[in-house]
Amino acid sequence: MSQPLILVCDDDPIVHQSLSLYLEAEGFAHRCAYTGPQALTAATSVPEPSLVLLDIMMPELSGMDICRALRKVSQVPVIMLTARGEEFDRVLGLELGADDYIVKPFSPREVVSRIKAVLRRANGQTRDGSAGSLVFGALEILPDSYTVRLDGESVAMTPREVELLALLASHPGRVFPRETILSQVWGYDYYGDSRTVDTHIKRLRQKLSAPGAKWQITTVYGVGYKFEAEA
Repeated sequence: MSQPLILVCDDDPIVHQSLSLYLEAEGFAHRCAYTGPQALTAATSVPEPSLVLLDIMMPELSGMDICRALRKVSQVPVIMLTARGEEFDRVLGLELGADDYIVKPFSPREVVSRIKAVLRRANGQTRDGSAGSLVFGALEILPDSYTVRLDGESVAMTPREVELLALLASHPGRVFPRETILSQVWGYDYYGDSRTVDTHIKRLRQKLSAPGAKWQITTVYGVGYKFEAEA
């Protein structure tokens, strides 16, 4: 089996130096990009990277712009790197299609741990083992293969989106508090907040919007969300 290829996009050579040592020690191949245009070109070149580490403040083209452009042509996993701590940056990055984010300064060991977790999801390795398909009219969810179909057509989704949808849809009518969703989908080691859940729910609703749909993701104000479907 070939080594997973990690694309590291950051304008700081020290970041590349520190991460390259840990990536190589863990058996990852890696490629480097120092500007926004370089990052976008490398992310869409052949062979396609297994995962993209993407700094928000890239020269010439921001990480946000790169992520937005990348999501139009690829579902490659993306972890955002940011020196900022503002909630706005974190939520916007996730809203644009990033799978995770890490705030600088960070430990290279933490970065490698996050990479492994995101790649496990992208490769269809769930925490809870196999799950059967879920069908609600024209909506079909296959957690094992991280596939969602609507009217027979595949819907482009990140692994996190599929896991969130599968969690809710596997228990129709059950209300999931945001904290429970964070724990079960992102894991105990996730450093996010409840706004992350709201952002992903918004994206799921947009992607699954369909006239006459027999399902919906309902907001239970002050608590969380539930999946409802007609019998």
